[in-house]
Amino acid sequence: MAIRAFRKRLAAVAVATGAAALGLGAPAQATPQPLPYVALGDSYSAASGVLPLDPSASPLCARSTANYPHVIAQRTGAALKDVTCGGAQTKDYAGSQYPGVAPQLDALGADTRLVTMTIGGNDNNTFISTILACASAGVATAGQGHPCSSLYGSKFADDIDGKTYPAVKAALQAVRNKAPQARVAILGYPWIMPATAQAGCFVKMPIASGDVPYVRDIQTHLNEAVRRAAAETGATYVDVAAASEGHDACQASGTRWVEPALFGTNFVPVHPNALGEAALADLTIGALGLG
Repeated sequence: MAIRAFRKRLAAVAVATGAAALGLGAPAQATPQPLPYVALGDSYSAASGVLPLDPSASPLCARSTANYPHVIAQRTGAALKDVTCGGAQTKDYAGSQYPGVAPQLDALGADTRLVTMTIGGNDNNTFISTILACASAGVATAGQGHPCSSLYGSKFADDIDGKTYPAVKAALQAVRNKAPQARVAILGYPWIMPATAQAGCFVKMPIASGDVPYVRDIQTHLNEAVRRAAAETGATYVDVAAASEGHDACQASGTRWVEPALFGTNFVPVHPNALGEAALADLTIGALGLG
């Protein structure tokens, strides 16, 4: 009996040893690889004006390590390649924005799996032209009336429809061509001005009371153009309008997501602060279902 039991045990050991040699044992657990993530876009993606600055970026880009791409990477473990740059326009995807700054599309490749961006606000100088023109007009009338809308009418909206929308659509398609396996997300811009003239803040944002809805409508128009371009190129549009309501530049510090033109905390005014960038990260993670 003892010899028979010994033979059975020996046979079992031999089978187990052979299975292990052939790799037939329990499968090894593969280590998850970080998601290859490229961040493109302008100053709202770069968080221009928020400290600390990214030492790997050109100083001209004023890129922050507290921008929403960095927050997304920290929260998800994604492997981030950040080429966001303040002042970027859609043309800077295919061309160099500044000496020594590569075209943003160069960061993409066949292995890229996630791309985020804000882009379009600087095309035709939409943001800066609107704020400067309307602020100048507002100061000239001491904040009364609607001088900006009277002077410029549909000019800004016409530029968005005729120039910005097709440029954003072409940029998104170029991203798709360079990174065909990537999920592409483009964010809307958070509110700069409140919804009503009564909620304006002339001291911090010198827009005439009657022009507050006008400036707001221009931004609505821009976000809608971005949304349409995303829908037509298979990108995800991250709608931030509802979430950013009540967090505009007229709100108190600690509530606002965008700093005002005057008496703000960022060294670049009328741009998201660190709180706003963290909120944009949250909204993007939610829209994309990132873990």
